[in-house]
Amino acid sequence: MSDAAARPTTAFDGERRLLAGPLIDVAMAVKTATAAAAEGPLLAFDDATGAVIDLDLRGSRADVAARLAASAGEPSRGRGRPKLGVVAREVTLLPRHWEWLSNQPGGASAALRRMVEEARRAGGAVERARLGQEAAYRFMAAMAGDLPGFEEATRALFAKDRARFERHVAAWPADLRAYATKLAEPALA
Repeated sequence: MSDAAARPTTAFDGERRLLAGPLIDVAMAVKTATAAAAEGPLLAFDDATGAVIDLDLRGSRADVAARLAASAGEPSRGRGRPKLGVVAREVTLLPRHWEWLSNQPGGASAALRRMVEEARRAGGAVERARLGQEAAYRFMAAMAGDLPGFEEATRALFAKDRARFERHVAAWPADLRAYATKLAEPALA
């Protein structure tokens, strides 16, 4: 199974959670629900980003899986070290920055990798909270934008106020409330 087909996903049939699991399984559940004339709307969400996933459900399971793998894109086979997952991209810096980087042990690439890893370690909790806020907001805007307490819940989410958030989503349908709270967890921790 490709990485794209295994991506954690959750689908909803209207306000009811249809299935959570690997994208390919969720896509097949959505396909089955569509064929059974589900009440809908049928929407699938990326568990990491809260974004709606556009599913092309034509054909067999193998056809859908092939399209999911193709939509993830093939890794670059150009410069760099593709077997290690290294991808070459352009970085624009001032001459003094290039000079400093060239004097670092291992050269510019190694210095940049070290700085990125250090920043990731130092700001990990802050970054997870920000990503949690964004994921929860995307989902909430798509599924709960018309529900009572949406604006207040959004304010509480970005204020990182768990008690206020939970109070404003309490009247939402159980599955929507549970998924929004799951996505918001890193921001509300």
